[in-house]
Amino acid sequence: MTERHHLLVHGATFAAVGDRGDIGGVRGGCVPDGLFVRDARHLSRWQLTVDGAVPEVLAPVADGDAARCVLVPRGGRQEPPAHTLFREQAVGDSSLVDSVTVTSNRPVATTVRLALTVDADFTDQFELRSDHRTYVKAGAVRSREILDDGIEFTYRRAEWRSSTTITADPPPDSVEETGTGARRLVWTLGLAPHGTTELVLRVIARPHGEKRALRVPRDPAAVHAQMLELEGEFMEGVAFPTGWPELAASCARGLADLAALQIPARGPDGEELRVPAAGAPWFLTLIARDALLTSLFALPYRPRPAAATLLALAATQATGGGISRVAQPGKIVHEVRHGELAHFGQVPYGRYYGSVDATPLFLILLGAYVERTGDTALARRLEPHARAAVGWMLDHGGLTSRGYLVYRADEGGLANQNWKDSPGAICCADGTRPSGAVMAAGAQGYAYDALRRTAAVARGVWADETYAALLEQAAADLRDRFQRDFWMREHSFPALALDGQGRRIDALASDAGHLLWSGLLDKEYGELVGRRLLEPDFFSGWGVRTVAAGQPAYHPLSYHRGSVWPHDNALITLGLARYGLHDEARTVAHALVDAAAATGHRLPEVWAGYGRDTHTEPVPYPHACVREARSAAAPLALLTAVGGA
Repeated sequence: MTERHHLLVHGATFAAVGDRGDIGGVRGGCVPDGLFVRDARHLSRWQLTVDGAVPEVLAPVADGDAARCVLVPRGGRQEPPAHTLFREQAVGDSSLVDSVTVTSNRPVATTVRLALTVDADFTDQFELRSDHRTYVKAGAVRSREILDDGIEFTYRRAEWRSSTTITADPPPDSVEETGTGARRLVWTLGLAPHGTTELVLRVIARPHGEKRALRVPRDPAAVHAQMLELEGEFMEGVAFPTGWPELAASCARGLADLAALQIPARGPDGEELRVPAAGAPWFLTLIARDALLTSLFALPYRPRPAAATLLALAATQATGGGISRVAQPGKIVHEVRHGELAHFGQVPYGRYYGSVDATPLFLILLGAYVERTGDTALARRLEPHARAAVGWMLDHGGLTSRGYLVYRADEGGLANQNWKDSPGAICCADGTRPSGAVMAAGAQGYAYDALRRTAAVARGVWADETYAALLEQAAADLRDRFQRDFWMREHSFPALALDGQGRRIDALASDAGHLLWSGLLDKEYGELVGRRLLEPDFFSGWGVRTVAAGQPAYHPLSYHRGSVWPHDNALITLGLARYGLHDEARTVAHALVDAAAATGHRLPEVWAGYGRDTHTEPVPYPHACVREARSAAAPLALLTAVGGA
């Protein structure tokens, strides 16, 4: 049986450990194995042995925020274990703390030999994906230095420098070579009769460019106390629904996860910020679409992430063109990566602008933030950025020349640049993919909402009535065009997209629910769409599928062609409520809350599209992020949409 992985997350740092608390350095798989900081693996081996053997698991690491397990030496029924090991681990900011408490089960003094095999391969996270790509890393050098109380691993490639330092209390008695590049730290510990001794291991990861004086927490308890304080800050003042305890639990779980997913970023003047990372393990970085939607969901309860996200994205907004980065003036960045491969241009995601919808979502969040908080100072500060974003939509984005926001597949980057960004996500009902330019339906809804909200800011904050009227007219024209060009009368439903020739991409997809959220559809059309999304081919009982079942394009384990996404369903629920379809909104909300209850009240990134009528629990999607910011914030959106009903 394959050992499970358990994820520990703290800001921009995460660790994936096995049932024993070990790291085996496995490549591939659903979860990358190791300790990671800023896209690099700073621990690739972390394996404990007791008296020369791998211990047996008495109590495995359980799912949750802490990694605790109980281990015993291997033995038989006739010879009870000589001692028991209680292991506890926690991840801090660029750090890992591992505490091993050994308790003797014998009435006489004894010794135990502990050994920990450690290594740091500094592999970029993109190398660990199961996509069969390889990357040349000419001139890369790894080195190891024995310290008085541990060992330090370093990595160099041209100007790139990173290191991992491991220290132990008590210090190891010896450090042995293994013949593989890894090192083995060894202790011989004395135990009094029924006595206890403790070994504490501390790891500090210094990624390239790290200039802070990093401090490792003294023990796992210190990390837990710090996280509880952060979680308390996120939950302070939030009124959880008393009449729906399951939703209250999901909101609390989501806020706790959002606290853990805050990562550092900088604003336009270099100010330090904390913004929502997209999710762990694969996307523990700033992805604009994810951060914007997360901030929108949380806005009525926690406005601070919205302000930070707006400032961080303003700081990375494109000011010029760049074909390799799909950058154009005024465009909001899609993804920011800090790893070695991004640094050397071997992947395009250092600052990558391959998103058609991040720019309108930026404007939507700005308008919603001003409306919710009355903070006009931020709107005035970001006026040049907002006007540049509108300029991108009208000019390079395609609203003026094509009538819609348009994208084209980016060679070496993303084929699709809306929220369904996997290669085959935009398709016809029979599964065929369009070629050339694509005009995705959901993005047009975002553009409509962005124009209207920015018009309100222009009128109310910038005192520019002419500009406001121009944007309102552009929004009205877009609405008229969309309902003419996208509406499929034979299905009473909008197309998923148009291709470059204006032909409808006719898959029945959940993106139509985003049009309800943005208000793009007339009331009659909106009500038809909302009710259609609750029919059995769309609604699995656990939520609305991304693609309706029964079409050749449908696959329940496809990333975007039949799966169920919590954030997608949160937008749909908000849209249903907007169009007065409150019963339908409650149906979707209850489905999501029930699904969350099956997984400790935590919503994953995505689950499979199998129906509740045949599966009493939601079926997991194999590569889903366990902690995902949009999913963490989704219960807050449900609370906004339906209250505590």
